[in-house]
Amino acid sequence: MGFYAKARLPRPSIHDPSVRPRRLAVLKAATINLLVLQFLFLGLFCYIFGSLFQQNTHIHNINILFVDYDGGSIGAAVGDAYQELKGPSFPTLDERPPLAYPEPNSIASAVCNIKFWGALYITANSSNDLTAALGGGSAASSYNASDVLTIVWNEARYPATADAVVYDTLATLSEAARVAYMRTNAKQAIQSVNSTDEAALAIYSTPWTLTSVNLQPTSQGSRLIYNTLVIILILIQEFFYLGYVNGLYLQFNLYASVTPHRIAIVRQIISGVYTFVGSLCTSGAIWAFRSGWNVNGGQFMLTWMVLWLFAHLNFLVLDVFTIWSPPPFVPMALISWIVLNVTSILLPFELSPGFYKWGYALPAHSVFNVLIDIWSGGCNPQLFYGLPVLFVYEICGLALSTLGVYRRCHYAMIKLEKDANDVQGRITASIAEQEEQELSRQETAQEYPESRVSEGEPEEGARERRGTVTTIPDQGEVMEIIRREMSRPRVETATSRTNNGPCFDLPFSE
Repeated sequence: MGFYAKARLPRPSIHDPSVRPRRLAVLKAATINLLVLQFLFLGLFCYIFGSLFQQNTHIHNINILFVDYDGGSIGAAVGDAYQELKGPSFPTLDERPPLAYPEPNSIASAVCNIKFWGALYITANSSNDLTAALGGGSAASSYNASDVLTIVWNEARYPATADAVVYDTLATLSEAARVAYMRTNAKQAIQSVNSTDEAALAIYSTPWTLTSVNLQPTSQGSRLIYNTLVIILILIQEFFYLGYVNGLYLQFNLYASVTPHRIAIVRQIISGVYTFVGSLCTSGAIWAFRSGWNVNGGQFMLTWMVLWLFAHLNFLVLDVFTIWSPPPFVPMALISWIVLNVTSILLPFELSPGFYKWGYALPAHSVFNVLIDIWSGGCNPQLFYGLPVLFVYEICGLALSTLGVYRRCHYAMIKLEKDANDVQGRITASIAEQEEQELSRQETAQEYPESRVSEGEPEEGARERRGTVTTIPDQGEVMEIIRREMSRPRVETATSRTNNGPCFDLPFSE
């Protein structure tokens, strides 16, 4: 085995007195960092699991509008079924009089304006039409079972939640209402049904079917990651490019050679272009896999612009983290920022404990609600707080990131001066050492002059050399000392490093 031969060279034993202090120091540092990371991730796990904990018991916070335009036995059956299903794990049915919503369009407007998560209404004269249809004849043939109970909802508003909590529960309520209707009106229905009319018998078995008015159907598979992986990847994307930008500035030593205001301007231009292209790619991927989703080009442009704003403000926020956070804590700040933001949009706040409503202040919650508003054609009016939150992060991030450039330039110059002083000190020390060696040689030559004569040098030449004492090395020697000291590797401790944030070596530097 000839590979990595030097790895098998002899080394001191771990019991060696010189190794023991380092061994204890390594164990201590590893233990402290183990505990810190374990507590951090335990806290993050508890935070995200807490937002999902017993979410079924919070379903009653989902409010559903109920309007009975019929005022007959079908409405009574729906009321009886709701009383049986009512509980913490069932949405709250908020019954309003027909005068409050005189027509179905006003119900759709209420759902669009997110006054309710959904709505259920009974068409006028449905009970009378059903009774007449059971008798058969023309009333049975013209009876429309899908024009009795109608649900209005917006699937684009948290699609997974809307499917399970709004549509599925109201479908369950519709079926329970059918059972309640037949239980209450069974005797009358059996007596009035025309057993010779197939249409009447079909109506008797299925008096109505639930009709769905979906303001924005959102059934594509990719909808499940819009509020999870899409946000996570955007945040990670900005973090990695921030590391490359920082590495670029360090590799070319720009903080010590370019004025801060120019660095700040160019840095913002670079980040703006990068997030502009990145948000375009993200929006393009969403559109490429929309799978029949009914969205248009104008909505694509708005999605692109909103994601651009979100990506750029996160670039700035992460930059601010890396400026003022100690370098070892930057990865911790990144993962905490990701978990806090994603948790704010995993579920609507109605299904999480009230504590988590502080997530209104996080940019991910704002951008997701703005996106829902765009995708559903304005049926999620949250722009009044979503856009201001995003712009506050953007403006504060621009100010603090620019201030951070001056901070980095300040410490870069301090470090440059310190390095120059260190090099000058080493050069002075080397020159002094050379002078001492030269003086020592001169003293030796004066003390033992016969040694040079005996070696064949004329005594007159020896006396002449003893009379000339060179105390300063010549120019060639000085240049050699400077070259040697400048090329000597310098050890830089963790406490002496300037906090430039994550710095990644550039994979392509030319």
